[in-house]
Amino acid sequence: MNRLGIQPLTQGSSFRFPLFLLSLFITAATFPAVSKPLTSYTCKLTDAQAAALNALLQERNYKFREVPYARFAGEKDKLNVVFYESGKLVLQGKDTQEFIEFVLEPEILKEAKLGYEAVLNPELLAPRLGVDESGKGDFFGPLCIAGVYVNGTMIEKWKDAGIRDSKNISSDKKIKELAELIRDTPGCVSSVVPIGNEAYNRLYLKMRSVNTLLAWGHARVIENLMGQRHRMNPLPVRAISDQFASSKDTVAKALMTMGREIELVQKHRAEEDLAVAAASILARHEFVSRLDALGKQFEMTLPRGASAFVDAAAKEFIAKHGVENLPKVAKMHFRTALRAQGLPEPPKVEWKKR
Repeated sequence: MNRLGIQPLTQGSSFRFPLFLLSLFITAATFPAVSKPLTSYTCKLTDAQAAALNALLQERNYKFREVPYARFAGEKDKLNVVFYESGKLVLQGKDTQEFIEFVLEPEILKEAKLGYEAVLNPELLAPRLGVDESGKGDFFGPLCIAGVYVNGTMIEKWKDAGIRDSKNISSDKKIKELAELIRDTPGCVSSVVPIGNEAYNRLYLKMRSVNTLLAWGHARVIENLMGQRHRMNPLPVRAISDQFASSKDTVAKALMTMGREIELVQKHRAEEDLAVAAASILARHEFVSRLDALGKQFEMTLPRGASAFVDAAAKEFIAKHGVENLPKVAKMHFRTALRAQGLPEPPKVEWKKR
């Protein structure tokens, strides 16, 4: 038997090839173009890891159920999680791969083990651009759009770095560390387009749509990146971004000269792609840095998001600096701006993607 566990053929013996290697070999060799995300996964957990997973499922409101020979079992959306008395964890459902990459590995296993999918799906290592934004839902602070070029070498280097959708990273310190890692990675090319509040408010008055403004920002970032393609090796085959508008034409029509030379892929939950996740981290770091700078400039804390706490901060800002300065730090089409000024709010209309 050799080091791979393959029994050599001898007279009167049978060929013994480990089943998992055989299935992997057949799949990769016979169906190289098939690209299917994992829908089932099995691994072993220690007692400490199992306890951490159980607590995480409860915290994230999984629906628990009884399963024979299982210590615990939960389900949510398109994922079933069962941990058996034997120590075996079984995941099943369409959300399996996302759960492994963004929850199980970084938060429970503390290491990245899921790597063989690149053999089954070479597109995961394809050179590409990822684009994402930060600040869209925040009353205070700018809108920041970022783009990142990645290739297979970078993806391999980042495999264990914890790069994921910035919305799943609560620590500003971690965001900063990952942003520096991304920028310092040899071969990586990035671009960030920050739209400050005064410029944002002028553009919104002209465009009358956040989606149109976002489309312009995405197109500008792609154009900036394509202007640096001499630094990209190999050249990107596509650009990937989240589909934030119901029509993909919203961004496609906004593309500029060089941006039309590359395939644009828009899809929901695009942050699952490593290139888009990296872009989301750069965009978030830029947003956080600029929001902090605005807070220091006006000597008060400018909270994130849109909430009653933000409403109170908006009123405090007006009391300290006057309503005429509010457009310097805030997005004035938010209802928060009207409430802060004591102005009546227009009737709410049903929101639709455009």
